[in-house]
Formats: sequence, C-alpha cells, structure tokens
Amino acid sequence: MKIKLIWIGKSDGDIFDAAIKDYTKKLSFYTVYEPIAIPYLKNTKSLSQDEQKKREGELILKRLEPGDHVVLLDERGKEYTSAKLAQQIQQHANSGLKALVFVIGGAYGFSKAVYARGNSKMALSQLTFPHIMTRLIFAEQLYRAFTILHGEPYHH
Repeated sequence: MKIKLIWIGKSDGDIFDAAIKDYTKKLSFYTVYEPIAIPYLKNTKSLSQDEQKKREGELILKRLEPGDHVVLLDERGKEYTSAKLAQQIQQHANSGLKALVFVIGGAYGFSKAVYARGNSKMALSQLTFPHIMTRLIFAEQLYRAFTILHGEPYHH
C-alpha cells in the first residue's frame, strides 16, 4: 500500500526539513511514502476565504485517484493514540487498499468538495500547528506506527 501526504505550501527551505527528510527516508524501509506539495496560490489578497479554499480544493482533487482512501487532517477529526493509528494503517493495508492519502488543507481549511471526497477526518492534536510542523509530526507518527507494527523498540 502506498501512503501519500498532500499539502498546500512549500516543500523545502525550512528548519524542519532535515527531520522530515530523515523520517521520509526511514519510512522507505516499510512502505512507499510520497509527500506531495501543492504550491501556494498566487495573488490571494483579492480572493475570499471560500474562493481560496475552492481553488486549493480543485488542486488537491486533481492529485487524487478514484480508488484512493482519503483522510483529511482536520482539527475536528478523530484523534488516535500511536498504537491505534498503527492498527488503522494495518487494517487499510489488509483490506487491499492501493493508496492511503492524507491531506493537509490550506490556511483556511478544506473546500466543501474536498470534504465530500474525504473518507474520514483525523486530528493529530487539538492544538493548531503550522503546516511544516504538521508534516513533521505526521511523518514521525507514521514512522512510529510502522515500528509498532513491526514490533520494533522505537515506540518505547
């Protein structure tokens, strides 16, 4: 099963990049992990929040395949422990799913069309994080989930 993380924003040039790249490399031992950056929209000052979400949503939807299981990283989503996240990933893998896609929306969240396409919502925390930190936390938790599934000591 391939796992993708799609987000709106830049893909590099931040102080967290080295850690994100490290976890991405570690994940390659367990799964095909594909991080996908969709560049920020240009000239957004003239757009309403809804119009910006709509345009970003269109770009997100273009990156999805019909059979993808889409999990929206959303503050109103279900929270998991690391062990429960590992179980959830294993269930998806056991179901024969080809691609599990996690999505981080833009600054104002997701469009109605993206919410409609999403299969579920997941919250990493009740706290709000910048996108770059969300990417780092997600990559670390995904790596942790795979070490749990393989019975490796990283989780402790």
